[in-house]
Amino acid sequence: MKFSFTEEQDEFRFGLRRFLEDKSPSTEVRRLMATPDGWEREQWSKINTELGLTAVAIPEAYGGHGFGLSEQCIILEEMGRSLLCAPYFGSAVLATSAILYAGTEAQKKELLPGIASGDTVATLAFTEENGLWDNSGIATVFENKNQHYSISGTKSFVLDGNTADLIIVLARTPDSKNDEGLSLFTVDAKASGLRKDLLKSVDETRKLARIHFDQVPAKILGTEGTAAGPMKKTMTRSIICLANEMVGGAERLREDALEYVKMRMQFGRSIASFQVTKHKATDMLADVELAKSAAYFAAAAFDDDDDETEEAASIAKAASSEAYMQTAIHSIQMHGGIGFTWDNDTHLWFKRAKSCEVFLGDPAHHHEKMMTIWDA
Repeated sequence: MKFSFTEEQDEFRFGLRRFLEDKSPSTEVRRLMATPDGWEREQWSKINTELGLTAVAIPEAYGGHGFGLSEQCIILEEMGRSLLCAPYFGSAVLATSAILYAGTEAQKKELLPGIASGDTVATLAFTEENGLWDNSGIATVFENKNQHYSISGTKSFVLDGNTADLIIVLARTPDSKNDEGLSLFTVDAKASGLRKDLLKSVDETRKLARIHFDQVPAKILGTEGTAAGPMKKTMTRSIICLANEMVGGAERLREDALEYVKMRMQFGRSIASFQVTKHKATDMLADVELAKSAAYFAAAAFDDDDDETEEAASIAKAASSEAYMQTAIHSIQMHGGIGFTWDNDTHLWFKRAKSCEVFLGDPAHHHEKMMTIWDA
């Protein structure tokens, strides 16, 4: 298992960072987050045309570049650093993973090339209004009438659900429980009986939707009743990706706070020289570096098909959630009064930290999950 990045990976990171610094400054983030969609098709097409980011982790047989999760996590770390307003996570991570692990060979060849090129924006609708991040919370049901499927129920917290072209939906048979009877489906975003409501959330840089299904026509993805395994892999992969995105945001907060305290003068000297500021800066560095180690390790474990990848994913998510949130708190405090104002950019990352903390399961959820795995 590798514990350092190659020269090529470092060059890719630095090139991507320069690109995102140019395309996603805080002024652009503020402009896009104020729009209902939260992103623009033109910018999204440009990102995929110039860099092909959506295609990075998709196999070459399906129109992608065939790189591993570690390379995709570099992208997500840099996107988290710049708060890029784009449907990358929902389309290139959640939906793509579900199709890769659940779809037939024909379905992969049909669906993945459009996602790889960025022409198709997809998302995964799995969590419901109960807020549970495991299969026990799935109440949405499907009917099978002579191989004609329809879905009824409500999905919530669907990432970019209001703008996606293709929706991957997790549903169950009416009389099943937990992992039994779970199936994945593809649904056209313009299908009859479908209603999408944009949710008001703390983090305006990442749009969430509630989607209502009223006997919406759907196509089965893979084989009926076998979605539990693919969803487990999809969640593990997505959790690792989110952990890496979070450490990117935490590192950006830490650097910005340190730059500010070096510049800010009080009593004739920089406040960076004050002991309390040094303590906070040290705590931030330790928290972020430890979270980075956990996130990088989890990505490498996934690429190496390690037996303990699921545990590594939960450790990374819990560590990065706590580090990001605490770094955001320290950053606001180190900025002083200006840190609480709208004009200062710190609150943008603070809100992303809070939304990421609960998305795909909060630290308590993952601590409990680790204990369950270790006790088994």
